[in-house]
Amino acid sequence: MSQKPSLERAQQLSLGQIETKNLMDGLAIDFNVLLGTVFPKHTLSIDNTLGITKRMHHAAHVINDTIGFGCYDVISQHACDTIRGIAAYLLALQNLPLNEQLSFVRSLADDPHFGVREWAWIALRPAINASLDDAIQLLMPWVIDESMLVQRFAVEITRPRGVWCAHIQRLKDQPWHGLPLLEFSYNTPHKYLQDSVANWLNDASKSQPDWVVQVCDRWKQVSPTPATLRICKRARRTLTKAVS
Repeated sequence: MSQKPSLERAQQLSLGQIETKNLMDGLAIDFNVLLGTVFPKHTLSIDNTLGITKRMHHAAHVINDTIGFGCYDVISQHACDTIRGIAAYLLALQNLPLNEQLSFVRSLADDPHFGVREWAWIALRPAINASLDDAIQLLMPWVIDESMLVQRFAVEITRPRGVWCAHIQRLKDQPWHGLPLLEFSYNTPHKYLQDSVANWLNDASKSQPDWVVQVCDRWKQVSPTPATLRICKRARRTLTKAVS
């Protein structure tokens, strides 16, 4: 388990001078100090007692109300990973067509920092849920993108259950609607993406276990590679525990 950062490190994080390495780093950030550093001409007040996800959401609301979406390009490219993550939440507040939201968020989906990539899909997930059919079609080019991180975003944002986010009920009940997004990755050599595909199916196995077994059996038949076998093993881990 990660340890609480030192006072010096917490100060550096709050000033945006260093990147977060884990959740404890994120929790240690004083959002008022951070936003005051990024926007010195504005007074932006954040409740630091909120959980980290609510703080990100609150910060985006305050920025949107005080400064507006016009700062998106600047903060989505900011050196501080937490600020880039807040940019995703700022984007989610805008009344934009889903295709435009996805266009804006692409750089964050492909961000080198793990935390920014997570904030990106968590922030836009409600929009995906609200227009699921359109979302799946719009994300199809993402799963064949040259960037593995962009591919992962398309998988992770549509997970039936996910982490730190609301479930997508339709994909819990009928996960086959999301299968086209997985079909290009069952033999991926990237373990990061393998885990995402496996977790997607593991989510689905909790409500549609037989369907997940059928998908894994088919994949193993057409592609009996170590990558596919690893995905299928991890996808069925909850079922394995239930049997044992």
